[in-house]
Amino acid sequence: MSKIAKILSLLAICIVVTSCNEYNKLLKSTDYELRYEYAKTYFEQGKYARTYNLLKDVITLYKGTDKAEESLYLLAQSAYMQKDYQSSGAYFEAYYRNYPRGEYAELARYYTGIGYSKASPEPKLDQTDTYKAIDELKNFLDYYPQSDKAEEIRNLIFELQEKLAEKELLTVKLYYNLGDYRGNNYQAAIITANNAIMDYPYTNYKEDFEMMILRSRYQEAVKSVIEKKKERFRGVIDEYYNYVNEFPEGKYKKEADKILKVAQKYVND
Repeated sequence: MSKIAKILSLLAICIVVTSCNEYNKLLKSTDYELRYEYAKTYFEQGKYARTYNLLKDVITLYKGTDKAEESLYLLAQSAYMQKDYQSSGAYFEAYYRNYPRGEYAELARYYTGIGYSKASPEPKLDQTDTYKAIDELKNFLDYYPQSDKAEEIRNLIFELQEKLAEKELLTVKLYYNLGDYRGNNYQAAIITANNAIMDYPYTNYKEDFEMMILRSRYQEAVKSVIEKKKERFRGVIDEYYNYVNEFPEGKYKKEADKILKVAQKYVND
């Protein structure tokens, strides 16, 4: 390494050490004016963790001051930029509730919904954040229907609803696979699928729900006592026509046709 390179490397180390020492002093400082100014500087530099740490413990002290609004928004944004979406959602929500006509009110409502949507987990997990995201995004559209973000928000709401629909489909399949274990789980599958169709009428999973209903009715009929078979297979036939009328060229058509043939034999006997 050349002398110049060594000197530059040492200077860089000194700058980093000095910066770290300065930051650590700020964390202990009771000069809140100074903390606030440095927090803004760090935010502009993209040092979001430092901004967050400087503001989170003293944010309540800024209430009632001219720094209260901006400091709360900076805190929310710094959490968001660190991908701490649940914390950012709580702070953004606090912002628009405290400052409904504030300078950043529209952005705060936007990022509340966006943040919770990013925190939304895969379908098989708890969907609390998904429901929260949908509520916040719908509220955004209520407040800002003409926003240039409206189309983005509508598309995101549909994507989140699809996730909820997928979770319901997983539940339906679980009931179906349980079969008659400790009760009639086919009936639970049918009820859950019908409710999902009502809740998410435009879902891309609608055909899957319809087919799961047909399969469940068929299995329920097959496993019925003799006295109930004919009646239940009539229900299977009705469900078959519900499916093919809506999806005449559906991806499950061949399977549905096989179910129909079996059901007709029982009904016609």
